[in-house]
Amino acid sequence: MKPYVDTNFLTAFYSGGMHSAEAERLSQQAAMQGGCPIPVTFLTRMEVINSFQQQVFFTRNGVPGIHANPEAAMLEESLFLEDLREGVLILTTRIQLETLVSVFDELVHRHTMRHGFRAYDIMHVASALILECDTFWSFDAKAKKLAELEGLKVN
Repeated sequence: MKPYVDTNFLTAFYSGGMHSAEAERLSQQAAMQGGCPIPVTFLTRMEVINSFQQQVFFTRNGVPGIHANPEAAMLEESLFLEDLREGVLILTTRIQLETLVSVFDELVHRHTMRHGFRAYDIMHVASALILECDTFWSFDAKAKKLAELEGLKVN
């Protein structure tokens, strides 16, 4: 097993919420089956850090189901970055931009007109394919659908 995780998976893992138990279970499964460290691209790193702060914004603006404060967001970010530095559970992984652009373009032309996928979902699935991952973990139905169309196993 070689999993790839997207931003909402990592946000659930570090921030809690309705998918946190499943994110924890899958992470433990990866660790037990030799699927760690899980690759984290530069794009994912940026998105995850932003998502912690965005949750505070959503909380302050009354978005239902989200309860985050600035202190929790900073703690989550700190734990995420520490795990990246340790490289046991997750590990920063580089992808050549030219390769990402090429695979991204292929996926866009193969699927977006028919299914309306978002650019970030395409970048995540392209990254998983480039990194030769066989599994794609997400809590986003559209991202999972794209991953399945490309032959990846999903949660």
